Amino acid sequence: MFKRLLCVLIVAVMMGPQVAPAQAEQVTVFAAASMKTALEKIIDDFEKASGIDVTLSVAGSSVLARQIEYGAPADVFISANSDWMDHLENAGRISGESRVDLVGNTLVLIGREGGQVEVSENLNLLQLLGSGRLAMALVEAVPAGIYGKAALTSLGLWDDVQTKVAQVDNVRAALALVAQGAAPIGIVYASDAHADPRVVVLGQFPKMSHPPIHYPAAVVTGRMTNGALSFLNYLQSQPARAIFGAQGFQVLED
Repeated sequence: MFKRLLCVLIVAVMMGPQVAPAQAEQVTVFAAASMKTALEKIIDDFEKASGIDVTLSVAGSSVLARQIEYGAPADVFISANSDWMDHLENAGRISGESRVDLVGNTLVLIGREGGQVEVSENLNLLQLLGSGRLAMALVEAVPAGIYGKAALTSLGLWDDVQTKVAQVDNVRAALALVAQGAAPIGIVYASDAHADPRVVVLGQFPKMSHPPIHYPAAVVTGRMTNGALSFLNYLQSQPARAIFGAQGFQVLED
């Protein structure tokens, strides 16, 4: 037994202290589904420039906010409206001092084909729908659905179509219904329509028909790491702003 222990000790001394390889810092980002395409490009550039690994999780803002509220390990949250960010800030779950409005968006009516229409109180949505349904994100929970219902209500069109709406978990799911031909028309953001060549924009909703569409971002409480702050700062950089603009978002003035 003594000889065996002595051999182990000699080997350990000869090998010397072992240093574990340094691991790249990790940042987990929860973001509204409508940001998926732009963020994938931005994250790729950020990782190359910083050496920090970023994990992206996208879903409806309401789903992500609830997950963060109940302790999901997100570092940065990007919402598609202010209400869900307000909810988390009031609950003490995000750092208010880190909060910033990143970009804006517009609301559009999409289809797989067809000419331009004027989105106004005179629009005959029922004619456009035929026997199909109107694809929308959840109208009581997901920002794109909330904005869409507000716009239709403002234009006096909601009562005509509310029983013909196909509600789905997030705006990218609504986009997919139209892109795949499962729904003839849908309401999404301009950035979503830009992301899928299978759809065309039939018309844009008047800005006054719905609240302004802004995307606030913030660091989650207790996750104020160098990586999280670096990524949040990079989202506001000129390279990131250029990608947002190219993907159909509205770059907000400083």
